[in-house]
Amino acid sequence: MRQIATFVGVGLTATAAHFAALTVLVENGLTGPVAGSGVGFVVGGIVSYSLNRRFTFESTRSHAGAVPRFMVVAGVAFVLNGLIMGLLVHELGIYYLLAQSITTGITMLWTFSGYRVWAFAHRTGARQA
Repeated sequence: MRQIATFVGVGLTATAAHFAALTVLVENGLTGPVAGSGVGFVVGGIVSYSLNRRFTFESTRSHAGAVPRFMVVAGVAFVLNGLIMGLLVHELGIYYLLAQSITTGITMLWTFSGYRVWAFAHRTGARQA
C-alpha cells in the first residue's frame, strides 16, 4: 500500500510538471494540445524517473540497467498519450486539459505495472534493505 501511495504522490508531482509545460505551450500559442502534451510528457517523465527510482520502487538496478527499461515503458506510454490525446481532442472535441486528465489516468495504469514488474524490479540476488 505504501508503494502505491508513494507512486501516486510522485505521479502527482510529475503530472503537475507535465500540465505546467502543456499549459504554457498551448496558452502561449507555441504548440497545439497534442504536441504540447508530448513535450509535457517528456518533462513529467524526467521527474517521474528520478523520484520513482529513488522513493517508490527503491530500485537496486543501476541507472544503466534501469534507464533502458524505463524508456521502453515510458515510450509505450508516450505513444498511448499521443494517440489518446489525438482521439479525445481532435475526434471527440474534448477540452485539452480534460483530455489530458483522462489520458493521464489511462496511461498511469500501464506505467505503474511496467515500472513495478520490469523497469525497477529488484535484480535477482541483489541485497535489499
